[in-house]
Amino acid sequence: MKYDYDLIVIGGGAAGLVAATGAAVLGAKTALIEKNKLGGDCTWYGCVPSKSLLKSAQVVSLVKRLKEFGISAGTQNTYDSSFVMPHVRDAIKKISTHHPAEVFEKRGIKVLFGSPKFIDQNTIEFSAKGGSASGGKGEKISAKRFIISSGSHPMVPSIAGLKDINCLTNENVFDLEVLPKSLAVLGGGPIGMELSLAFARLGVEVSIIEMFDRLMVREDKEIADVLIDEFKTEGIKIYTGKKAIRFSKDSGMVSITLEDKDKKQSAVKAENVLVAVGRAANVEGLDLERAGVKYSNKGVEVDAALRTSAKNIYACGDVAGPYQFSHMAEYQAVIAVGNALFPFKRKVDYSAVPWCTFTDPEVARVGLTEDEARAKFKDIKVYRSPYSGNDRAVTDIEEKGLAKVITDKKGYILGAHIVGANAGEIIHEYVLAKASKLKIGNLSSAIHIYPTLAQVVKRSADQYYIDIMNAAWLKGLFKMMLKFL
Repeated sequence: MKYDYDLIVIGGGAAGLVAATGAAVLGAKTALIEKNKLGGDCTWYGCVPSKSLLKSAQVVSLVKRLKEFGISAGTQNTYDSSFVMPHVRDAIKKISTHHPAEVFEKRGIKVLFGSPKFIDQNTIEFSAKGGSASGGKGEKISAKRFIISSGSHPMVPSIAGLKDINCLTNENVFDLEVLPKSLAVLGGGPIGMELSLAFARLGVEVSIIEMFDRLMVREDKEIADVLIDEFKTEGIKIYTGKKAIRFSKDSGMVSITLEDKDKKQSAVKAENVLVAVGRAANVEGLDLERAGVKYSNKGVEVDAALRTSAKNIYACGDVAGPYQFSHMAEYQAVIAVGNALFPFKRKVDYSAVPWCTFTDPEVARVGLTEDEARAKFKDIKVYRSPYSGNDRAVTDIEEKGLAKVITDKKGYILGAHIVGANAGEIIHEYVLAKASKLKIGNLSSAIHIYPTLAQVVKRSADQYYIDIMNAAWLKGLFKMMLKFL
């Protein structure tokens, strides 16, 4: 049977753009269908605007700390935050120009804008929306293979009154023209923590509500506690172990009824509410059943080769999970496109998946937490290097932080965690070591530039050798050798 394309990619976010580009480079006749705008959630509603907002908030924080750096700025210590959101939107606009449709079309990719849905496992129908799309309404196109990379959207839980208060999510919070005086953030994960800190530093009274017993439940507890302490110094109110059960609005204020595990109720009030409790896969409207693709509310089901239950259809990115990060979307896209086009299959490897929460200090990790490692392995070693012992951290007044590495008894890295300035940059040395199956000692023997924050990696690794040297039998051996020599 003759098909219109060798491969059709559904979704023009990080995963889709990489998959379509890879397919075109490999010589496949490729089409890319996007429902809204190229760039995906990261560009328009996630990574780009949130990091821009966080940087503005960090500048405000630094200005307030001028005396710590030996600088006097006089008596004025005020600022106007009314230009912050326009600045954020300018950053979005600038970065969105990095991937216009014309660039991908020059690579040989047919870019189509519209809402696609499967007719069968080789055919889709979509209603064109203009842009660079061609064809009429309800056009049908076919392909030998498909990659689904439709992404995800913020999950809004079904809680009484929540839909009636016009709550914020990451999809509309950056459209604000005026910052609220107070904000309740539902969820103590990465998105909730980043935006909570940013708004608090910009003068918003912030309250975080988390149903679990602590914030940042996916992070190593010792590492998370350092960040949580910093949040408290920023004046952020924290309500953990409490579940929001009802929302109501009166006189411009939202009242949130909370309930703890003992059913005891309390209330929190704020001008607005930001929902950041997780993300749901974009599977609705694709008619995946017609293509024989199994899915759930968590996303499309895939095997280790990222193939769905339909043998010619693959999925990658947020819609496939299990990690909803842009860097994971790109990683999966490379594997998915290769597996879709060629008979030999690569499997995904999630043994060294890093991520970072871009708060201040940042929190980054790869591998297991200490608790996870202890539950899985009999004998582990934990090595720490505090930022307070790092000369560059002292000169930069960034002494709040810690690098922590967990290894097995042979010195292989099970997990690594950093809380501190530039943690998201520094973690990659641990990532490479873990992915390459290097021992912690390899990081100690590598020469590190002085003075840099990255020396916390070397210092944590140095402790591996210190432990070895402190072994009684080895000390005895050295004494005998020195006596003999």
